[in-house]
Amino acid sequence: MPAMKLRLPFLKKTTSVNVVRLHGLIGTGGRSALNDATLAPVLERAFSKGKPAAVAICVNSPGGSPVQSSLIGSRIRRLSEEKEIPVFAFVEDVAASGGYLIACAGDEIYANQSSIIGSIGVIFSSFGFKDLIKKIGVERRVYTAGKNKSTLDPFMEEKPEDIERLKKIQLEIHQDFIEVVEESRKNKLNKNLGIELFSGEFWSGKKAKELGLVDEIGNINQVLKEKFGKEVVIKKFEKPKSWISKKLSSSEENAEKIASILEERSIWQRYGL
Repeated sequence: MPAMKLRLPFLKKTTSVNVVRLHGLIGTGGRSALNDATLAPVLERAFSKGKPAAVAICVNSPGGSPVQSSLIGSRIRRLSEEKEIPVFAFVEDVAASGGYLIACAGDEIYANQSSIIGSIGVIFSSFGFKDLIKKIGVERRVYTAGKNKSTLDPFMEEKPEDIERLKKIQLEIHQDFIEVVEESRKNKLNKNLGIELFSGEFWSGKKAKELGLVDEIGNINQVLKEKFGKEVVIKKFEKPKSWISKKLSSSEENAEKIASILEERSIWQRYGL
């Protein structure tokens, strides 16, 4: 007599999608900095826990370190290929510069029609204080081994050869960025509108869709329900928040935090946020 299969109708199989939200500047410092070291365990769990049908990456970042952006994006792609799990990227307010580079790790990119997308370029900014220290009677003394060790010292006169050297590095990094975008978007990019996609300009989500920088306009709940059904279970994975850093803060650390906050705000404000 064949064995009977035991059916438990109340154990309904559900489809789940694991979600990782990436919010903030990309780098190794700052209040809410996104970097590969802190995100690695979060991403590993998101791709491993519960056999998800897909992983969704919610991006809300004005950019930051090109290295950390590349490392995070590469990790997402590697995990996607190893686990054979598709990745969908969803842009919230902004995915600019390194933020957009991370979004390119998705098999598909979605955005709100008012999201800010693009800024595919490289920027370096600083201040010059050489006239200020003269006015307050301060003498700058610098001793180096290596003629280029004091390149772009903010208290010294700019040298044309230093600027040229910096621009060469920027062009190399910019080319790397372009290659990542072109590899990710392939034939989706619309280069027939007479608009330079890699000039550092940024656009609304609506225009970005026209340019092929994103696939569709849509939010995470809407898209995931359309793809996996109304009963899809969305599980969120977040970077753990450390309480001990608050306990051990000092006045010096607080000063650094204030400077970091001001810098972070200035970058967000470039995009009206």
